[in-house]
Amino acid sequence: MPIYAYGQPVLKQEGLTLDFSAYEDLDSLIQNMWDTMYSAKGVGLAAPQIGLSLKLFVVDTKPYEEEGKSFEGIKKVFINPLVLEENGLPWAFEEGCLSIPDLRAEIDRPPLIRLKYYDQTGNELEELFDGLNARVIQHEYDHVKGILFIDRLKPLKKRMMQRRLDAIKKGQIESDYRLKFYRKP
Repeated sequence: MPIYAYGQPVLKQEGLTLDFSAYEDLDSLIQNMWDTMYSAKGVGLAAPQIGLSLKLFVVDTKPYEEEGKSFEGIKKVFINPLVLEENGLPWAFEEGCLSIPDLRAEIDRPPLIRLKYYDQTGNELEELFDGLNARVIQHEYDHVKGILFIDRLKPLKKRMMQRRLDAIKKGQIESDYRLKFYRKP
C-alpha cells in the first residue's frame, strides 16, 4: 500500500473509533499494514498513514534489540488506544516518520506510558511501556490523534525544515517506498 505523505488531510484528522463488528476485513488490513511498514523499513505505522482515519496502529521495535543489551522490543497491534498516563522526565530522541521521508528531529517525550487498547482479536488490555517502546507508541498514537512529530518542534526548527516539507507536500521528492501525495481537487 502507498504511504500517505505530508500534506495529505487524513494525517491531520483524529481517527475514528474502530468498530470490530463493522470491520469484517480487519485481519487483512492489519497484515497489509505490517507488509507496508516492513517494505518501508519502519518500526510503526498508523492507519491514517495509509489513508484510513481509524484509531489503529502497529508497532515492531524488535529490530532495535541488540545482543547483550537489556532492551526487549515488542510487536503489537493497537486498536482504539487511550493514553491513561505519561510519567517521567521527558528525554530527547531523534525521530523520523514514513510520511515525512528523510527528515529527522529530536523530540522530547516522557519515558513511561500507560495505555489501554484492544488487540487484533478484540481483547481489552492495559499495559505500561517504557523507553523506546513507549516512544514509538507515543509517535504512532500521535498519528491517530492527527499530530505529526514536526508539530512538536519549536517554531524555529520547523521553519528550518519548511523547504523540505513543501517539497514533500508538492510530491517533489524521491523515496525508496511508494508514497501518495496530496492533489488538490
